[in-house]
Amino acid sequence: MPDMLGPAAGFGVTFSAMFKKRLTEQYPEYKKPTAPRFHGRHQLNRHPDGLEKCIGCELCAWACPADAIYVEGADNTEEERYSPGERYGRVYQINYARCILCGLCIEACPTRALTMTNEYELADSSRESLIYTKEQLLAGLTEGMVESPHSIFPGMDEGDYYRGAVTEAAPGTVRQTAVSKGETPEGAEGADAADGPAEQNGEVPV
Repeated sequence: MPDMLGPAAGFGVTFSAMFKKRLTEQYPEYKKPTAPRFHGRHQLNRHPDGLEKCIGCELCAWACPADAIYVEGADNTEEERYSPGERYGRVYQINYARCILCGLCIEACPTRALTMTNEYELADSSRESLIYTKEQLLAGLTEGMVESPHSIFPGMDEGDYYRGAVTEAAPGTVRQTAVSKGETPEGAEGADAADGPAEQNGEVPV
């Protein structure tokens, strides 16, 4: 008798589900908002003056369980500097045909250069287009930033960048909200009086 009730119980679940309201997502017409800490497409971040945070250490590639990250580091020079440290990521690629969006690479990054965004639309028509390059992953420039390569901010060193001492300063500007060494950048004296209101609004001329 119990053997006969098994299939009936299974069909009972099927019939009960037939009369329930369907949970249909109207995608892509309606895109459901993601959680604030959703693991989506990666992003390579910049320092506030535009220098790249990635130092080419390859720890993210070593931590990736799917072998989806490829990094080639290179040395900075005073004539061509991309990051405040000795090295930078010359080549950075993430293969989203392999990536499982686990976030282990984020935890491994020592400079918080790599984070994950809320972008989840990563499907494409070819495998080649699923390999994102550094140019695609690098965060865009915001107000006060200057495209790298360029020198570090006057009066700062590598440690100041990693401690967050340089917060709103770009080469050639006079605004700098935190200087750990107590030094005054060149050209900053007398600028407060002339550009005081503009400095508060972030409108500091280069």
